[in-house]
Amino acid sequence: MSELTHFNSRGEAHMVDVGKKNETHRVAVCAGSISMQAQTLEKILQGNHKKGDVLGIARIAGIMAAKKTSDLIPLCHPLMLTHIDLEFSPDTENNSIHCRCQVETRGQTGVEMEALTAVQVALLTIYDMCKAVDRGMIMNNIRLIEKKGGKSGHWQAKNE
Repeated sequence: MSELTHFNSRGEAHMVDVGKKNETHRVAVCAGSISMQAQTLEKILQGNHKKGDVLGIARIAGIMAAKKTSDLIPLCHPLMLTHIDLEFSPDTENNSIHCRCQVETRGQTGVEMEALTAVQVALLTIYDMCKAVDRGMIMNNIRLIEKKGGKSGHWQAKNE
């Protein structure tokens, strides 16, 4: 197992020095879902929610969140993101919406935190827009699916 890199030799938190790392094309794919009552999902899919296009607004919120990750997570590096793709897949059988986000950059450190932040904020936005009709929504299974690039190379979650 690798060592924790956000602590110096004295055990103090610090921002990792990535200055000597090579720039590579880096990709992270993350996913998560939100479950809800059937009526809530129906309102979202019919597009007649009184607050507007829930999934469209959640997509923009996720994109904005990926771009602001270093402002939210104290030791993340600010990155120049080259691509953010955020998709929603409704699951009427399980009354849920699955969110998948792919973030890319050409840089010296990976974009896993940006993709995870995008998924979480997109799901939080769905919750926020629908909480008046369904406070029992549950966000779950938020995780890294795949990462490419950098010294550690390619990683993919098992069973994906």
